[in-house]
Amino acid sequence: MRTTDSDTGFFNRRTVLVTGARGFIGRHVCNELLRQGAIVHALSRTEQPCDGVLNWHLADCSHPTAAVDLVSQIQPDVVFHLAGYVNGGRDAQHVMPSLQANCLATVNLLLAVTKLQNCRLVLANSLEEPDTSEVETAPCSPYAASKFASTIYARMFHALYGTHVAITRIAMGYGPGQWDLKKLIPYVILSLLQRKAPDLSSGKRRCDWVYIKDVVHGMLLAASSPCCAGKTIDLASGTLTSLRTVVLHIVDLLGSTVTPNFGALPDRQLERLRPADIETTKTLTGWEPSTSLRAGLAATIEWYRSQFEEETYERKGVLSCDQYQHLH
Repeated sequence: MRTTDSDTGFFNRRTVLVTGARGFIGRHVCNELLRQGAIVHALSRTEQPCDGVLNWHLADCSHPTAAVDLVSQIQPDVVFHLAGYVNGGRDAQHVMPSLQANCLATVNLLLAVTKLQNCRLVLANSLEEPDTSEVETAPCSPYAASKFASTIYARMFHALYGTHVAITRIAMGYGPGQWDLKKLIPYVILSLLQRKAPDLSSGKRRCDWVYIKDVVHGMLLAASSPCCAGKTIDLASGTLTSLRTVVLHIVDLLGSTVTPNFGALPDRQLERLRPADIETTKTLTGWEPSTSLRAGLAATIEWYRSQFEEETYERKGVLSCDQYQHLH
């Protein structure tokens, strides 16, 4: 296994900026950086959730000067760009929000980081986007198109300007602290815990599911490994599992008697079926997933069940400062 700088305390006392720090992956990344001794600056487009844990900043990187001003002020050694518009809907209403929050914000950060010497940028992109070799393949959604464009810009910045940028394509991440009820796993868990039948599609779609702890580990390795500059790596399990199978695992682990409503919702158009390339990721960083799907689901279920009373689930979308630091 390749040894990277993160194995020898790469992040200790380094200044790190995390955009989208209030999001699912962002919270976990911040927690791990704090654990490794980093000086963490957290960026949010909305109000700051608490004081005393992180150095919070309020800005929107899609604004022409916001990214440059913030990066110039902080002078980070590493930037994790996790902010974005994550709705994968197919409707045209998602085109402009995806373009602005994903592509434009990424380009602004690339410009800002390029002005600094020795600053590393890690992008959180998606397996939803086409591979750069698939030039004739249409992205399956405005979200996927915006992420694909971000990848192209990142490669250009590396090739033309020497920008140290690594692109991580993340599979279907899940785990404790994911409060977006548009995501399958929290929606199903919370529905079943409240003894409600979740309305679902046919469940035939197969995806690659990766546990949040593995995602965070991979992202930090992408930042610390010099081999990742200008490269795209996949953070995934390497196995495709149907939505129906995931749901039935959750039903079984909960011991629920509720029957999910498969087929109550239509399947989405242009769903992509792509096995991840985790061998390249392992070669470049030494990373490989360590959490099985069933083990990850069990840990996720336990977190939701232990953190909140059933009647308060829907009101707990924003974690408190104490909860922020105690995500598993």
